[in-house]
Amino acid sequence: MIHFAELYTRLDRTTKTNQKISALIHYFEAADPADAAWATYFLSGNRLGRVIATQLVRTWAAEEADIPAWLFEESYQTVGDLAETVALVVPDGNHHYSKSLAECVCEDLLPMRDLPEADQRSRTLQIWRNTTKQVRFVFMKLLTGGFRVGVSKRLLIRALSKHSGVNTEVIAHRLMGTWESTAESFLRLVDPDEGDSVASRPYPFCLAHAVDNKRSIEQLGEHNEYAAEWKWDGIRGQLIRRQGQTFLWSRGEILMENTWPEIEAAAASLPDGTVLDGEILAAATVGDVLPFDQLQRRIGKKRVGKKLLKEVPVVFHAFDLLEREGEDIRLEPFASRRKKLEALLRKVDPPNLRITQLMQQTAWDQLAKIRETSRQHHAEGLMLKRLDASYSVGRVTGTWWKWKVDPHTIDGVLIYGQKGHGRRANLFSDYTFAVWDGDALVPFAKAYSGLSDQEIRQVDRFIRQNTSESFGPVRSVTPTLVMEIAFEGLRISKRHKSGVATRFPRIVRWRHDKQPSDASSLAELKALLDSPTEPIEQP
Repeated sequence: MIHFAELYTRLDRTTKTNQKISALIHYFEAADPADAAWATYFLSGNRLGRVIATQLVRTWAAEEADIPAWLFEESYQTVGDLAETVALVVPDGNHHYSKSLAECVCEDLLPMRDLPEADQRSRTLQIWRNTTKQVRFVFMKLLTGGFRVGVSKRLLIRALSKHSGVNTEVIAHRLMGTWESTAESFLRLVDPDEGDSVASRPYPFCLAHAVDNKRSIEQLGEHNEYAAEWKWDGIRGQLIRRQGQTFLWSRGEILMENTWPEIEAAAASLPDGTVLDGEILAAATVGDVLPFDQLQRRIGKKRVGKKLLKEVPVVFHAFDLLEREGEDIRLEPFASRRKKLEALLRKVDPPNLRITQLMQQTAWDQLAKIRETSRQHHAEGLMLKRLDASYSVGRVTGTWWKWKVDPHTIDGVLIYGQKGHGRRANLFSDYTFAVWDGDALVPFAKAYSGLSDQEIRQVDRFIRQNTSESFGPVRSVTPTLVMEIAFEGLRISKRHKSGVATRFPRIVRWRHDKQPSDASSLAELKALLDSPTEPIEQP
């Protein structure tokens, strides 16, 4: 555990890629395989979840530090991170904690979930009293489910590849799916001779870069070098049929069992050794895609009832073929993979499994006009894929591009501010915005991204000087500042005062040129729920 805490510190203190990779290699070379397995688990972005309620941790920390609860809470609000607050406030331990990372997780953290509160407290205090601030900080990050450090999964894969001599694409593939944090799993991960025949394992997803305007589109090259299709607003997934079994994985590497029974049933018609990449979409009929908020009604449902199955049927829109007859064909050009995908789905043709339709090769100007109709098709824009490109691992420039439709924008008045997290823990950087409903301001969106550091400090100063009421960490402010808010879409919501919920709201700019009275109205916001546009025929 001491070595893992040292690794965390080295990674946290540098922004240089080579130094991060060097630190990771140094750790893996010295670590026991069981420790290396858990380190890989956490550095890949996985978490244990919250082991103990944070309110209990805060109470115990205040008692152990012999300070009033209010003082601990003030310290927490100032620091902005519970693990760091505990590490700083609780007196330094006697440095007797000698367990490895695997022992810490398996003997201390995981069993603690099922213990009575008194035993949880006793064990937690014992660990605090036996650890340094550095180890206690990382322990608390794991305990609270807040572990994260500046290492991308791609960077971790590069380090593991250099450590083991195994190709990065092989490492990436082996890390996909359900990762078991055992010594045996790690040894298989870095074994140059280990086969890769796990039936359920998906491939690493190919990701797209964004383009923003016509000028950058034209810089991509000739339009006939690309295939164009709708960028659907659904759930990205890989549909796998191997050894007579079906597996459906999300891009977040979650195995979606029993969630989409129509798709799983359709996959039974696929031949063994087939892997499709595509999008799960809600569809009233096979060709009629429904808005994303309808698909949301089924997300998170472990069992889907007959009523919901009827109201929100789903289809899998396949747009790529990654494995055919058990052969990995990702290195073939997209044009070749597409032809094989078309031939495959012509043979099976199940009702809940469809191929995405490519738009005929046409000039960029005409594609731009088609893109403008995205919302009426419940799409986010267009996808552009090079016909000669292989299926890459991760986000590789020049392979796939997403040309999203311009977001909705509305002018809102800032009415609430809340302190942020991490380096923004001392600044009011999370904001609530409102629009006018008659003479009243009605909140409609929360946003925390889009302003520069300098602007955040200016807004923080304004909030402190213009607070009218405080509600715990939230401050109500005099409605003065107007900002332009962008968002991807709207849906009716009974949970929100405005009656609508925005999707992915963010700040575009601070409107210094506008007064609060110039902000948008609720009627203007709701008008964006349905923005009819004349359809454009595809060429």
